[in-house]
Amino acid sequence: MRQSPRPVRYPEPVSAPTPASPEFAVVTVTYWSGDYLTTFLRSLDVASEQRPSVIIADNGSGDGAPEAAERDHERVRLVRTGGNIGYGGAINRAVADLDPDVEYVVIANPDIEWLPGAIDELLDAARRWPDAGALGPLIREPDGTVYPSARRVPDLISGTGHAILGTVWKSNPWTAAYRDDDAEPSERTTGWLSGSCLLVRRKAFDAISGFDPRYFMYMEDVDLGDRLGRAGWHNVYVPSAEVIHTKGHTAGRNPEKMLPAHHRSAYRFQADRNPGVLRAPLRLALRAGLAVRSRLAVRAARRGLRDDARTGTDGQAQNS
Repeated sequence: MRQSPRPVRYPEPVSAPTPASPEFAVVTVTYWSGDYLTTFLRSLDVASEQRPSVIIADNGSGDGAPEAAERDHERVRLVRTGGNIGYGGAINRAVADLDPDVEYVVIANPDIEWLPGAIDELLDAARRWPDAGALGPLIREPDGTVYPSARRVPDLISGTGHAILGTVWKSNPWTAAYRDDDAEPSERTTGWLSGSCLLVRRKAFDAISGFDPRYFMYMEDVDLGDRLGRAGWHNVYVPSAEVIHTKGHTAGRNPEKMLPAHHRSAYRFQADRNPGVLRAPLRLALRAGLAVRSRLAVRAARRGLRDDARTGTDGQAQNS
């Protein structure tokens, strides 16, 4: 589905501070996020009629963007994690610093651009769904296409089928099922929601101890959604709320690190759900298969980067 996002005129910052909303707060993680953070904060003003506090968990940036944000925005507070502890771990650190009266937490990447009313739509949906632990908006790519951000939890068979065939046969049934490609954008429950932009109910997030910090990057949102579901909470897709993911951080620019990290997280997810001695051969085969796929994916990404360099384009690896 392709639709060009409408241009948004953001309000100018006001000199008199508005009291922060006690109902929800916003947390984000920075790591050399630069100007993306500026757009994130400016567009946040149109996402809700409330004025939330914002906590930036910085994972060791050196570009000065988090410090500038704290200086220039009354409601922004910077929390330094002490190093790059990963996305989920940094989010947990930020949430732990929130006022205990905050009922909802908006978790978002710093390269999200908010469209008008997006957070208010999510809050309204949270009131309609009292058993919703997490709610996610419709996420558009920069060119206006809709990113499949509401997906089924992959089991061993569908996850393996998607992992092996997803890049060479994009319409295979396992990938289609994993991405819920047959589902029209409608408000509904789903297996998990993209961690690039979420509204979580604080008591649900705290009840499952937030993100699993063992996931340095990738799959932490799949794991979160699955554990919320197992704990009796719903993951709810709310397409009436829209954001744009400008994707300032792409795996395609550093495939040697990003792609193996993705495959390690995929292994951890399935290994955790297939424990015990009897399933040890299964885990061994899965680890070996993912290692081979990782090496092939890195080679393919390198070729893509070389082709892009020759043609003068800026390639981006697709998220799986």
